[in-house]
Amino acid sequence: MPSIKPVSDLRSYADVLADVSEGSPVFLTKNGRGKYAILDIRDYDGLMAAGSLAGELARGRREGDEKGWMSEGDVRAHFARRAAEDVSALEA
Repeated sequence: MPSIKPVSDLRSYADVLADVSEGSPVFLTKNGRGKYAILDIRDYDGLMAAGSLAGELARGRREGDEKGWMSEGDVRAHFARRAAEDVSALEA
């Protein structure tokens, strides 16, 4: 069940923050409408990572549409070369 509180409850911010935990944000309302969300830093980091991943996937899709797509074999060969380069670098 989401925790929804009026923004005026921030006068007792310690009580509001006590209700915030990972996976359980507190939503604040202003004039009866949703306005703010307070969330655990790990949830925030997860949202930022998901947004970054979505951006990278969109960029990859655009590049694939513009420049053409690689075959599965080409992708496997690319990563095999990268792995071999990494091993060589570690051995040097």
